[in-house]
Amino acid sequence: MKKILSLLVMLVLMISLVACTSDSTGKTSTDGGESAKKDDKKLVIAMGSDMTTFDIHDHNNTSTEAIHINMFNYLIKTGENGEFQPDLAESWENVDETTWNFKLREGVKFHNGEDFTAEDVKFTLERVAKDNTVLEHGNYKQIKEVKIISDYEISIITESAEPALLNRLSRLGSGILPSEYIESEGWETFLANPVGTGPYKFVEWKKDDRVVLEANPDYFGEKAKWEQLVFRAVPEDSTRVSELLTGGVDIAVNIPPTDWKRIEENASTTLADSPTQRVMMLVLRTAGDFPTADPKVREAIDLAIDKQVILDNLMEGSGTVTRTRVTPGNTGANEDLYGTSLYDPEKAKDLLKEAGYENGLQLTLSAPSGRYLKDKESVELMQAMLAEVGIEVKLDLLEWSSFSEKYASKSFSDMFLIGYGNSMFDAALALDRLSKGQAAGETDYDNPRVEELLLGAMSNMNPEERAEQYKEAQVLIAEDRPQIYLYQLDSIYGVNEGLSFQPRLDEMIFVDDITVK
Repeated sequence: MKKILSLLVMLVLMISLVACTSDSTGKTSTDGGESAKKDDKKLVIAMGSDMTTFDIHDHNNTSTEAIHINMFNYLIKTGENGEFQPDLAESWENVDETTWNFKLREGVKFHNGEDFTAEDVKFTLERVAKDNTVLEHGNYKQIKEVKIISDYEISIITESAEPALLNRLSRLGSGILPSEYIESEGWETFLANPVGTGPYKFVEWKKDDRVVLEANPDYFGEKAKWEQLVFRAVPEDSTRVSELLTGGVDIAVNIPPTDWKRIEENASTTLADSPTQRVMMLVLRTAGDFPTADPKVREAIDLAIDKQVILDNLMEGSGTVTRTRVTPGNTGANEDLYGTSLYDPEKAKDLLKEAGYENGLQLTLSAPSGRYLKDKESVELMQAMLAEVGIEVKLDLLEWSSFSEKYASKSFSDMFLIGYGNSMFDAALALDRLSKGQAAGETDYDNPRVEELLLGAMSNMNPEERAEQYKEAQVLIAEDRPQIYLYQLDSIYGVNEGLSFQPRLDEMIFVDDITVK
């Protein structure tokens, strides 16, 4: 059996190597770029997937937010070391457990010339807090009301004590919207011609191709460093690498290990790397008629997959195995579950027998292709590993836009692969999808003790007690396996040698932090 698995691993690696040394036509790519000098004001970034929407509240996709942050401003932002910094709010004060006051920046204009005021903050935050149809509702439903004190001062009132409010206001879904524009012109107009307050403004979005932005000359902060930004959707690893080597793009995300040496040895390109908050995982159905509703089946799936082998063979070890999504550096991390993995295929076979699947079973695994580093190759290896214990897996590989549609509608079958980041730097976000309300229709996970711990931690203003609640919840989740955690990924970018670029832990791409050497 081990010999068969080893041959399958080698086959996937050979296919990967061929893909990563050829362009989309099958020809060997030419390492180009006679000079590393970057002498124009246009920055082109190759992303692994297309942006999903301009509705800042109806997505929870990091690569989409990495574009949005250059168009929209938050009230506060998170620095590289996790500290809170002023953005559209100049200062803030925690008045009591349910009240926070914010003084807003004056003289800020939206891209269409409208003034930014407290009305825009109220409109934005109350919309996501009250509309339970948008994907980010769960992260803002804690907000009861935004009270306007004056044009440039507000109070945010929460339903109960909210220890992580500042974390919520400095992350995905917190960009401030133009209330007057949307109320007068409607959401369809806004989504076609989005308006923010950021250093760059919208030019065009060609779906599944590119998003183009241009400098906002009226930005309230430091002048934009680039005249034009182009975020290209390039799902194929080999194509992103080829475009980087030949100068078609300035930065490319998710560079496969098989191309690291080529990029480093090429005169005009280099690599930039960083650990991330992103944890790759399998999300499983835990109720209904799905085979994965049986906890023994879920445990068997976990024990059948050698996560370290995937990291070592596909990613040159650029990641860390984990049994929790709350990784070190986040509030409430249970480090006893980090850096550990379970692998026991013989026990997996026994568990399947006990569950009534002695003769095997069939499952469907949905996964994106091109969104994450080696996502397609990873699930192919998992498919081979699961076959070794008697689980036949049908792979449902999807382009990111199609995957996102199924994700939003919660229409996956037995299980799906996804990689979640944590822009809040807090266990509240990492574990929120496993609360009973959020889990409905996705995992349908329902553990009363976990629910009690998550609800308690959500309003616990004692940081030590709150951290312990989250740590206990993670132990129970690791045993129940509604999500099977695989590994925390490192991010590897290919970069034009003429640029200075330092990736962030949260994977946001603040383009004005990218400078010419």
